[in-house]
Formats: sequence, structure tokens, C-alpha cells
Amino acid sequence: MATSRDVLVIDAFGMSAEHLRERFPAVFQWLVERVKPERDSNNRASYRNNWWFHGEPRKVMRGQLSGLPRYIATVETAKHRVFQFLDAAVLPDNMLVAIATNDSIHLGVLSSQVHVEWALAAGGRLGVGNDPRYNKSRCFETFPFPHDDTGLTPALTERIRQLAEQLDAHRKARQAAHESVTLTGLYNVLDKLRRGEPLNAKDKALHEQGLVSVLQSLHDELDAAVLQAYGWSDLGAVPWADEAARAAWTETLLERLVALNAKRAAEEAAGTVRWLRPEFQDPARRAAAASVAPQPEPVGEQAGIDGVESEAEAEARTDAASDGVQTPVNASAATAQPWPPPCPSRCAPWRSCCPPAPRRCRCPPSKPASKAKARGRKACPASWKRWKPWAARSGWAAAGGGEGLGRWSQFATTSAFGPLIALHLVTKGTH
Repeated sequence: MATSRDVLVIDAFGMSAEHLRERFPAVFQWLVERVKPERDSNNRASYRNNWWFHGEPRKVMRGQLSGLPRYIATVETAKHRVFQFLDAAVLPDNMLVAIATNDSIHLGVLSSQVHVEWALAAGGRLGVGNDPRYNKSRCFETFPFPHDDTGLTPALTERIRQLAEQLDAHRKARQAAHESVTLTGLYNVLDKLRRGEPLNAKDKALHEQGLVSVLQSLHDELDAAVLQAYGWSDLGAVPWADEAARAAWTETLLERLVALNAKRAAEEAAGTVRWLRPEFQDPARRAAAASVAPQPEPVGEQAGIDGVESEAEAEARTDAASDGVQTPVNASAATAQPWPPPCPSRCAPWRSCCPPAPRRCRCPPSKPASKAKARGRKACPASWKRWKPWAARSGWAAAGGGEGLGRWSQFATTSAFGPLIALHLVTKGTH
């Protein structure tokens, strides 16, 4: 997510071939000559029959983003974990994780060091540079956002929103003013400033063009506000210049997040969900809205196309698939939420017939760093011994879990209402 390349994309989603030919004949001819020949030989019938569409048009994602003027996005694999708003006119590609909300409170929390440390611990690593990888099921779906039970007040919410908007506007303004300024470059210099390292000539030029000290002050104020929203102001500022102190700071932070994750999972199991976007996610509100203003059958551009599921069909299928876990909300309060069986019992049939595949080194690793080095792989900075107490305190070890922080993250996402967050908020941008 650097400066825009001004690349355009042909997106005929929702149109029949006849309608596309009638409205945009030049686009139709372009696709006939350059796309259809390859699609005609494709083994997948949906690709052959709907050659004017992207291979994976991401209907669910489009429904999630529908009506939003902007959404939050982050690059899946990147050296620095940066979130920013993208205009709704921008179609995310397969390397972006799109988060369907335009509320800057969410951008502020995600941009804080609280979430960055969680994402670094729960996510994976990839590439020659061993860059962090943002896995939505581990990094986002399990992340416990602050709420009124943690100390998030309306005044604090507005404060975080203001800082998030300033942060997003500042970065975009610097990139617009200087073509050479990139997000990676800005955060490379910011990292040196935080650690007290000297800047070379290139860094100094980027520091002046990007106003990196302003960026630093915005992040510092945002981190303090988000910590206050969690009720954890006692942690203080991140001790960037002291590696040992920072490691201790991070460990304390993650211990608290693990405990809050377990609390959120228990709440969801009992039928209480703290929706991030309730008007869209909450099935009760959606049902009430639908009963007041039922949607008409799609016509024209949105009409059904042979071999392609319509938006209405997709939503109906989604609601039907969710009924099994949503029913207890409308049932008697005495009806207990069924807790899913632990992972080992669900995975036993597969493990009995399928040998485990070799795994790349992850952070936190599944085995001590010394063993990773012995195999010639780059060792991760943490070890299993460091992460084990968190898993035990979260109740994951008692449920029969195995290796690393990422494993217990299923605890929240496998609860009765956790999948709704995955289903309705975060989607890879493949189109």
C-alpha cells in the first residue's frame, strides 16, 4: 500500500454478457479477445461459462463492503503492520486483507501497538525477510477489542477516532506531497527514531519529507489512548530503546489480552456478542430491518446469472448456515450454549490417516528456537516455554491444545458467535 499506481480494473460483476455488450461494447470486445480464449479452455465450468467475471468475484466481500464509503485494509505480508482507509472505489487485490468498517475507532485500535503486538505474536512469517504475515483467523478474529467493560467511554472513543483520522490523513498527505515517500520508508525511519539509532542521509531526507516526528507523536498519543480504553494505562509507554524492558512490556500486554480473549469467548458462549458493526452483524437487527423494508428481487444488472450464485442466494445461504449457532439467542435464557468439542477430538480422524506435513518456522515457534537453528532455519525470537503459561491460563491447555500461541486462538473463533465476525467483517480481497 504505497502511492497509487493509477491502475484500472475491468469489473463486470452483476452484469450478464448481453448487458455488458450493450452498455460497454469496447470493454466487451476487449474481454472477448483477451480473456475468453483462455477461459474457454479452463477446467472449471463456472470460469468457462462466466468468462467476463473475475475468477473469484468475492460476492460475500462485496456484500460486506456495500454501502460503505471506505474500508480498512492492510497488506497480508509486510515488514511493518500498517492499517489505512481505502476508498470504496478501490477494489482490493488478493494480497490485501479488507476489513468492512468505516469507523475510525477500529482503525485506531488496529493501528495501536496493542494490536500490532498481538498480530506479531499470533501471525506467521513468510519470505526471505521473514516478514510478518497477517492471518485474519488468528490475528483479527481472536483479537479482543476494548469495550465499555474495559473502560472505553464515549469521550475516549472520540479521542481515538480523532487520532486515527489524523494518522491516516498525515501519511496520505506526505505521500501525495512527495512521490518518493512510501509507508515502508516512513516506518523504517520511525523504527530508528524509536530505538535511538542514527539516521543516514537517506533517512534524514525521508524524515524531513515524511515529517516522521509528527508520525511518531501521533502513534504515541494513540497508543496511550488505546491503553486507557483497555484500562491498562499502568503499562506506560512502550520502552522502545530497551529490548529487555520492551520484551517484558509485551509479555505483560499479551497476558492481559489472552485473559480478555478468554472472557470474550465465554461471553459469546453464553449468548452475549459485542458486535463491531452491530447494524450489519447482529442477526436480530438485520431481521428487524428486513421485516420493515424488505428488499426487492434483483433486476437488471443484479439479476441472476446462470452458474453464478446471486447476492440474495448468497445471503440466504449465509443466514441458513448461521441459524444453527444463532438460535440460542432467541431461545429461553435457560438454554445453555453448546461448547464445541476440543480440537484433538475434531482432528483425530484426519490425524489417523494423514501424516503431518512439514512446517516452516513460525513465531512463536512450535518448538524451541535451538531446534529450529539445528535444522538450518532462521530461529524465531521466542520459545515455547515463554508462551506456555499464557495458554494454560487461557484454559487452552486444559482443552487439549498443543503448540504455540496461534493454536489457542481457535478458542474464541470456534465459539457459537465467533464465526459471525469472520463471516461479516474480514475478507481477503481476491476478486
